[in-house]
Amino acid sequence: MESFKVCVCFLLLVLVGSLVGCVQGRRLLIQVKPDPEDAAATARWLVSQNSWGVLSTISSELGGAPFGNVVSFSDGLPDKGYGIPYFYLTTLDPTARNALKDERSSFTVSEFPIGSCGKKDPENPTCAKLTLTGKLKLVDTNSKEATFAKSALFTKHAEMKDWPKSHNFQFFKLEIEDIFLIDWFGGPKPLSLAQYLKPRMSQLAAVL
Repeated sequence: MESFKVCVCFLLLVLVGSLVGCVQGRRLLIQVKPDPEDAAATARWLVSQNSWGVLSTISSELGGAPFGNVVSFSDGLPDKGYGIPYFYLTTLDPTARNALKDERSSFTVSEFPIGSCGKKDPENPTCAKLTLTGKLKLVDTNSKEATFAKSALFTKHAEMKDWPKSHNFQFFKLEIEDIFLIDWFGGPKPLSLAQYLKPRMSQLAAVL
């Protein structure tokens, strides 16, 4: 029965091309990859379609060495992402502890987990990759932004709702300062923060 459900989800994906994926514990919207010439759309697509990435911080426990950690994230409700990654972290983990001492961080996502790279190696330039660099900031618990972060994260990662309260998980966001995108041959695509955020910048301001 379980294998039948998996086959149905796969067939729907092939026939429709755009749907909410059947993935245990989270919702993921599958969309067609943008044209590589549209750097802003590609970058936003990568953030919207992925549910996890590698978040790197400056380790206070390792003498300032970079520390990369696999983390879940969300930039908004399915098909309504705003491009800013939000995280649900605990200081029982080094990443949150590091950020509270030194906010400098970078977050990397790849097209490879989405499944649209085929048999290409993840390092192949046509298999897009994005690194957002900036500051990892704690979101004010009593703010509208915290409400937005909670909705965005818990919708895509339903399991988070049941994570232990005693672990004192808190909402963080990456305040983006620099964007590094590879989505084709020829080196990184020039992409400013304004270009990256423009598609939904005004809508996000209205929400928060």
